[in-house]
Amino acid sequence: MILWCYLMVVFTDPGSVPENWRHDAEDSRDPGSSSEEQGGAPRYCSRCQNGKPPRSHHCSVCNRCVLKMDHHCIWVVNCVGARNYKYFLLFLVYTFAETVLDTLVLLPNFIEFFQDESRHSSSPGDIAILFLAFVLNLAFALSLLCFIGMHTSLVTSNTTSIEVYERKKSVSWKYDLGWRRNLEQVFGTKKLFWFVPLYSTDDVHNIPAIRGLEFPTRSDAIV
Repeated sequence: MILWCYLMVVFTDPGSVPENWRHDAEDSRDPGSSSEEQGGAPRYCSRCQNGKPPRSHHCSVCNRCVLKMDHHCIWVVNCVGARNYKYFLLFLVYTFAETVLDTLVLLPNFIEFFQDESRHSSSPGDIAILFLAFVLNLAFALSLLCFIGMHTSLVTSNTTSIEVYERKKSVSWKYDLGWRRNLEQVFGTKKLFWFVPLYSTDDVHNIPAIRGLEFPTRSDAIV
């Protein structure tokens, strides 16, 4: 699962802005539209020479605008955006589970390190290596736990890492539809697919947020 999720993050396009993109609601100004341009000039990227959909940002590393960009991750050599964010989260979760399992397996060796030398079942060199492996796995597991906690908070509030500051400035975040619908915006409505790096065909067609060009908003949002 770790390898599958990792490959999906690496090789899945996070979402590129179509050439000469324009939002369908620019002229109608539908109050329920997710366009961030309502009440102001349409967003435009001078570097891409193209319109910018809601929540998209220009990545200086990839040299293009990415749909619902969260961040550029050096570990996956790719941007994390609308179309691979779920795979990135699953990669974190399964890697965390693996490191916790490794830590538990190595725990007896960690305890043995502090016991009397006469009770050691392995050579001093092996025990030292296993002790170091335990410490590294524990440190990695704790760091991943913090990272997962941060992204859990972001997902349940329908926010990206880039949007955190913008959300703090608003009275009520316009993309926050409630934690259940926020989860569905990332993982889909088919819960059997939540734990694998795949989407059902229905979710791809019925949830615009997965495609990354349009996002439902709260009608009572206050900026």
